[in-house]
Amino acid sequence: MGSDEDNGGIGTLQERSLHASLKEWYQEPGDEIEVSVDGYVIDIVRSKLLIEIQTRNFGAMKKKLTNLLPNHRIRIVYPIPRVRWVVRETLEGQEISRRRSPRKMNVLSVFEELVSIPTLLNHWNLELEVVEVFEEQIMQNDGKGSWRRKGWSNVDRRLIEVSERHLFKKPQDLLSLIPPDLESPFTNADLAKALGGSNRIAQKMTYCLRKMDVLATRGKKGNARLHVFQ
Repeated sequence: MGSDEDNGGIGTLQERSLHASLKEWYQEPGDEIEVSVDGYVIDIVRSKLLIEIQTRNFGAMKKKLTNLLPNHRIRIVYPIPRVRWVVRETLEGQEISRRRSPRKMNVLSVFEELVSIPTLLNHWNLELEVVEVFEEQIMQNDGKGSWRRKGWSNVDRRLIEVSERHLFKKPQDLLSLIPPDLESPFTNADLAKALGGSNRIAQKMTYCLRKMDVLATRGKKGNARLHVFQ
């Protein structure tokens, strides 16, 4: 199957439904599905474009991407739950309860994964599409979950609908995620404030963008690095 492992296999129940639904949603007439290319199974082949739907763990793709990128144009499609409903079910699949997760995620959350492969985004054959979705996270009391969850396990993720799509064809396109009124040079704290988010995401963003050669470090402000656009 698809691309949640470096050999092309999904590998986990947690992502089976979401991955399959996105692959179906993404298909266009003429696409080929689950095609072997240079020893790797590709989710969707659209003419000369290889499309890989990756629901987590970009690091698992590193070998696959490294081997395929010299000869193939690749697009990573990464879903991010803009809205997530946590659904508790019986082992037979009957719904017990439903609540909206308080966790807030958006397109910036992609940097949580990009830290695993930032330099690969420099390759002219690689592009990234972030898809914001509404989804359900399915939990069942199978006794295999952690003690914090009192035995409840996350057993599936289900697509409700696709909300927005963000296509980044080159590293410079990711700079569009930085607020235009942020003055250069800036610190991670300046970026976090401009984004209305956390220092953690800001740190991951500047790390990735430096590795992609679209940001550089120019001195310090106190103990904080100053970043400038390349």
